Amino acid sequence: MIQIKVERVFCVDHLAMWKPIQSAPFARNLELAVFDEEGEHALVFPCIKGGQGWKNAITGVRVDIRPTHWRAWEQGQMPAGTGDAVSDGS
Repeated sequence: MIQIKVERVFCVDHLAMWKPIQSAPFARNLELAVFDEEGEHALVFPCIKGGQGWKNAITGVRVDIRPTHWRAWEQGQMPAGTGDAVSDGS
């Protein structure tokens, strides 16, 4: 019999966990990501879900992306840039 050693891992901060994009709330600063075969690709600025799609929460510019996951943008989390426009290449 082979024994496998495992360690139970608990996430203390449930807000750090990614959620499916279908559950993303409207009118809140969110961190968006695309998960694919190459891994996790998160935007470096907060976005807001609106009736016409996603907008950069800082500039108000529309963000052309099809994210797969979201989580709350942490208060005080500094964006890496303004993200004037982002395209997912489609």
